[in-house]
Amino acid sequence: MSSGGLLSRIGRSEAASGLALISPTAIYAILLLAAPLVTVLLYSVMTDDAGKVLPIFTFQNYIEIWTGRIYRAIMLRSLGVSMAVTAVTVLLAYPVAYFVSFHVHPSKKSLWLFLITIPFWTSYLIRVFLWKVILGYNGVINSGLMSMGLIDEPLTSLNYNVQAFVITLAHAYAPFAILPIYVALEKIDRSLLEAGQDLGESKLMTFWRVTLPLSMPGVIAAILIVFIPTIGDYVTPDLIGGGKLPMIANMIEVKMLKQNEKAIGSAIAVSAMLIVGIVTLIFLLLNRRFLRGQK
Repeated sequence: MSSGGLLSRIGRSEAASGLALISPTAIYAILLLAAPLVTVLLYSVMTDDAGKVLPIFTFQNYIEIWTGRIYRAIMLRSLGVSMAVTAVTVLLAYPVAYFVSFHVHPSKKSLWLFLITIPFWTSYLIRVFLWKVILGYNGVINSGLMSMGLIDEPLTSLNYNVQAFVITLAHAYAPFAILPIYVALEKIDRSLLEAGQDLGESKLMTFWRVTLPLSMPGVIAAILIVFIPTIGDYVTPDLIGGGKLPMIANMIEVKMLKQNEKAIGSAIAVSAMLIVGIVTLIFLLLNRRFLRGQK
């Protein structure tokens, strides 16, 4: 077969047609995702000089970040807040998902899922503002407590603290945690639960030994879905925290836009990505272990 005929045959193959179909999307993704990421990686090992990034390669940016007390404190705060939000969200989401999966009639499950997704109808920014109104100095909670005579003056501990971050973010990401857990619970063969109880196990022990292990892939998925975006959340610390308790994203914004130190800001961003990557890898390995245990 001649080379021209071979090229013509390859051009008519399904693989070539599929590649031609996805190539515009692939190029678009490379330009909008890969190119900025590579730029940030390069900037992170360059040198800042009077608002300019000089092509002088160094690891001093990373040394300054990982040894600087302020940077470490902000990264640890971001990690702690994200872990707390993830724990609270998943612990509250699991009972809801369990109730919908096991106690709601099949004909009404779609309605329940519809109600769970209602928060998605409003902007994330609007939901954060609502919590600012609820937790504010003259907000709903303080006004309600004062009207009932339980307090004489508004509480100042409701807003501008880490607890307010956790409450706001847990509410915002609750649907993201409920849905994957619900899907995992729906996949559990009910006959396994009946077999456990027929063998003399109580409902609690059946849940502990059968339901919970089988639903762990959904739990791990919920953990990752909540943890990854919350560690880089920007809006909540700025609005709920009043800028007094910055997190990683706020520090990146200050370095990049206000102080014009793009190399340091890029190094902070890469450090945050490394933290997220390590935590994600740990949970993916745990998920693989649970999946192997089910086979």
